[in-house]
Amino acid sequence: MELLEIVKALSEAPGVAGFEAPVQELIRSYWKPYVHEFRTDALGNLIGLRRGQRPADAPARSIMLATHCDEIGLMVTGIEEGFLRFTSVGGIDARVLPGQEVTVFGRRELPGVIGLRPPHLVPAEQRQKPLPMDELFVDVGLSQEQAQKLVSIGDPIAFRVPALELENERVAGKAFDNRASVAVATVCLMTLQGMHHTWDVYAVATTQEEVGLRGAMVSAYGLAPDIAIAIDVTFGDGPGLSDAETFELGAGPVIAIGPNVHPALHEALVEAAKSLEIPYQIEPMPEHSGTDGWAIQVTREGIPTAVLSIPTQNMHSPVEVISLKDIRRAGRLLAGFISTLNEEFVRRLTFSLPE
Repeated sequence: MELLEIVKALSEAPGVAGFEAPVQELIRSYWKPYVHEFRTDALGNLIGLRRGQRPADAPARSIMLATHCDEIGLMVTGIEEGFLRFTSVGGIDARVLPGQEVTVFGRRELPGVIGLRPPHLVPAEQRQKPLPMDELFVDVGLSQEQAQKLVSIGDPIAFRVPALELENERVAGKAFDNRASVAVATVCLMTLQGMHHTWDVYAVATTQEEVGLRGAMVSAYGLAPDIAIAIDVTFGDGPGLSDAETFELGAGPVIAIGPNVHPALHEALVEAAKSLEIPYQIEPMPEHSGTDGWAIQVTREGIPTAVLSIPTQNMHSPVEVISLKDIRRAGRLLAGFISTLNEEFVRRLTFSLPE
């Protein structure tokens, strides 16, 4: 399957935080040819294990690739005259909600639209202001009686947006935070199929990142990998945005540096990118990375962690934009890095006091 098809399907699949099963079934189908076994844990993390090829007397080592599969979305909070009131799941910007098509996951899937009062019926002083979420509603075309039979309080609502191929290998759609990174892990696994590596690789489609990094915390604790790389998105460039805070789409994956990143891992990823002649960008992260990497780093006695990101425009909206070039390059970079892992690298991870 072509990367464009994979990326579009991942974007369109539903998987609101806490309700990730539909997208995880799709991910399982993509990863199945390249891993030796699957399992899930108590928080629903999908874990694919690709075993390394090592001598019988060599110590077992492993790397975790954490890529959260959940997306921001909505949840039903009430039913009024057949219309559905809702709240957000994750960081939703209420400005983008009016007019959006959605799917309500009730007794069955219900297509709907997010409606609002016509501007003619809104006081003049309020017409230029974005409406708060509690003044919006989802219309699924049902009467009150019908809605009460098919919809329950707490049902998830996902954006219903077809992924759109743009020029220059760019794609727009919902949930590229973080389905773009799921695609990166897929490319990595595909590439490793033709390479030799001695370390075990845990590819993890983590859950509930958008509501507190929960899946990464649990899966990292259970797997206890020697090292981990959180794959996520970062801010893409665009008009009116600061060059210091954004990154160019199509210019390569973004390698983070800062307290959330083990310096030896940062250096090794940069070395691998240079060796493979893969363009890359550097993101300074002086504080919390806001990714699964934060939860993984402080799990158990601490796990050496890196953060690799894909530049994404319009983040946390239904029209996020990514570059297929960045996904290919990030997947190749990870596979190349994994193929170099050995016991010498483990020694590089040890912090030591100066003499």
